Amino acid sequence: MPVYLHAIASAVPETAYPQSVIRDVIRSQPELGRLGQRLTTSIFGASGIDQRHSVVRDFLGSAGDPPGLFYDPGTGRMLTPGTGARNDFYVPHATELFVRAARRALAAAPHLGAADVTHVVTVSCTGFFAPGPDYALVRALGLPASAHRFHVGFMGCYAAFPALKMAQAFCEADPGAVVLVVCAELCTIHMHSADDPDTLIANSVFADGAAAALVAARPPAPGTPALRLDRFETTLTPPGVGEADMAWTVGDQGYDMVLSTYVPDIIESHIGGALAPLLGESRGPGDAAHRGVERWAVHPGGRSILDRVQGALALSDEQMRPSREVLRRYGNMSSATVLFILEDLLREAGDEERVCAMAFGPGLTVESALMTRLCGLD
Repeated sequence: MPVYLHAIASAVPETAYPQSVIRDVIRSQPELGRLGQRLTTSIFGASGIDQRHSVVRDFLGSAGDPPGLFYDPGTGRMLTPGTGARNDFYVPHATELFVRAARRALAAAPHLGAADVTHVVTVSCTGFFAPGPDYALVRALGLPASAHRFHVGFMGCYAAFPALKMAQAFCEADPGAVVLVVCAELCTIHMHSADDPDTLIANSVFADGAAAALVAARPPAPGTPALRLDRFETTLTPPGVGEADMAWTVGDQGYDMVLSTYVPDIIESHIGGALAPLLGESRGPGDAAHRGVERWAVHPGGRSILDRVQGALALSDEQMRPSREVLRRYGNMSSATVLFILEDLLREAGDEERVCAMAFGPGLTVESALMTRLCGLD
């Protein structure tokens, strides 16, 4: 039974910081020595990011303004709120983004209304609360109180894929199911100052944003573009490879992200084998990985990751353009990011095309999906 992704809609906080603003804040922190300052300049300069959105407005303050939770504009110092204070800040701001993205997804699929939603799957790795975002969506959007609710937490950048797999399974089990999937991440509330390269890299790429998708087995309305969910695969790099190079843990001053400089090398070495089960039906002996798959949605964990994936899979600049554009305009919004790319691909007019989507996360885990972009069934 085919299952379709009918609509995708995104939402970002109002505040957007040019990379140069955050670069200069990081560089000025007293924890950084000369090497850390030089690394900050080079890391930010090579990020491929123009700006990032954030729910934190503190860095807009001028010298006479009082300190915020995260930054004191008078002293130019980044502050060190505890994890509890950061999570308290997460709750209202994440809820607003969850609701805004979901409302936009419902508006983008007029043939599916709030009353049709049977399942809600929420995704986030940057905060927790209960009753959670799944409950908030039911109340705010007037969804049926009987809607089945699930939350995918703390899985990192690849977590949209388990959520979409759940949605597909629900629709295959119940052809009348309509599943609302919403990812929302506030990565910037965990930013802090330190002189180590992992922290400097994390401070240069992560951002805030949300994206929602509507999944159902019912065919899309005539003339309405959709993505048919054809196949999903999950794999891990070999034991001992990458386990310590990409990690996400709870610290006393927010969540600590490990994103080592070895991650692009690891992905480059293993991405072909990781995608082989997914693309086995799409290529024959001797074919390049991209043959038979016209469109690609590669999670932009960073510019170097995109560079290595492109080289390893022999993808064209045009095939990588949607991923690079999302990185440039928004940065890495963890689990929501791949949905931003798919949203752009869904908007583009064209003939029926295959789409390969992938994301990487702690483990090192590679999640991937093969889809077909349809321009509307007659």
